[in-house]
Amino acid sequence: MRIGVIGTGRIGTIHARTLSRHREVGSLILTDADPARAQELANRLGETAAPSTEEIFRWGVDAVVITTATSAHAELIGRAARSGIPVFCEKPIALDLPGSLQAVAEVEAAGTVLQMGFQRRFDTGYTGAREAVRSGRLGRLHTVRAMTSDQSPPARLALSGGLYRDSLIHDFDMLRWVTGHEVTDVYAAGSDAGPPLFREAGDVDTAAAVLTLDDGTLATVTATRLNGAGYDVRMELAGELDQIVVGLDDRTPIASTEPTGPPAATKPWTGFLERFGPAYEAELAAFVEVVVGARTNPCDGREAVQALRIAEACEVSRRERRPVRIAEVAGAAAVG
Repeated sequence: MRIGVIGTGRIGTIHARTLSRHREVGSLILTDADPARAQELANRLGETAAPSTEEIFRWGVDAVVITTATSAHAELIGRAARSGIPVFCEKPIALDLPGSLQAVAEVEAAGTVLQMGFQRRFDTGYTGAREAVRSGRLGRLHTVRAMTSDQSPPARLALSGGLYRDSLIHDFDMLRWVTGHEVTDVYAAGSDAGPPLFREAGDVDTAAAVLTLDDGTLATVTATRLNGAGYDVRMELAGELDQIVVGLDDRTPIASTEPTGPPAATKPWTGFLERFGPAYEAELAAFVEVVVGARTNPCDGREAVQALRIAEACEVSRRERRPVRIAEVAGAAAVG
C-alpha cells in the first residue's frame, strides 16, 4: 500500500513515522507547503517527497493522510473523494459548518471513506469510560465534568479556529462518544484576560460551558491555553452507583492540599502529542484496516460535524451571552 501524507509539520511528521513502520504500508509520498521540510523528512524515513499536492494524486496512492492547515482540509478531502481515494484527516473538516457539510457530501456522493482524527477514541482511559457507562456500572449517569488545559497556546493561534473549535471539540466528541447521547443545548462563557495575543486573534484563553444531554445528564466543559502546571486532560463521570475519572495518573499536573493527598507529579504531561502518543498510533492502524476493508470506519465525517455543531453553538452562546439550542445552529438540520 502506498499512502500520501499531505503536511509534514509536527503531527504530520508523527503520522508519517507511524505509517512508515506499519507492515501493510509499502511506501509513502510526502508533501508540504514547505517542500524542503517534506524532503528532509522523506530523507530521514527513506521515503519519497513530492514537490506539491498535485504529484500525490498524479503519481497514484491508495490513501491520503491530511495534516495541513485547517483552511486546506475541505478542498483536499473533496479532491481525494473525486479521485476515489480514502482519506484520514485531522480535525476539523473545516472551520465552518457549510464547508464541513460540503466535504462530507462529496465523500458520500463518491462512496469513499473519510476517517477523522479524534484520537481520544483510541485512548485506553476514554475507551474504559465508554465501556463503564455503556455496561451500566455507573447506574444512571447524572453529571459529566470534562476539561482540556494546554500549557501554552498553539503557534498559529489566529489560524486555529478558536478555543472551542480547536481544543474543546475533542471534549465535545468524547461527551457524545462516551455517553451515547446528544447535546441539546449549551451555555458558554470565555475570558480573554490573559496575554494580548488572544484578543488580537479574536480568541479567548479560557472557556467554560454547561451542556445538557438529551437524557437530562448535565455536563460542564472547561479549557485554557495557559495551564502553567502542564498538560491536563480529564473527564469525570458520576452516576447513581459509581464515579470514575479519565486522565488521573502519576503524570497528571495537579497537587492536592490535603495532608494525605497524592504527591504532585514529578514529570507532568507537557502536551497532547506526549499524552496521546499510543492513541495517535492506534487511530492510524485503524485507518489502514479501514482501507484494506478489515474494519468499519471508527469516526466518519458526520461524527466530526456533530462535534463542530456543539462548538459553533458555544461560540454563539459566548458571543451573545445566552443559552443556545443545538438546533439553532445553521446547517444543523442537514446532519442526521
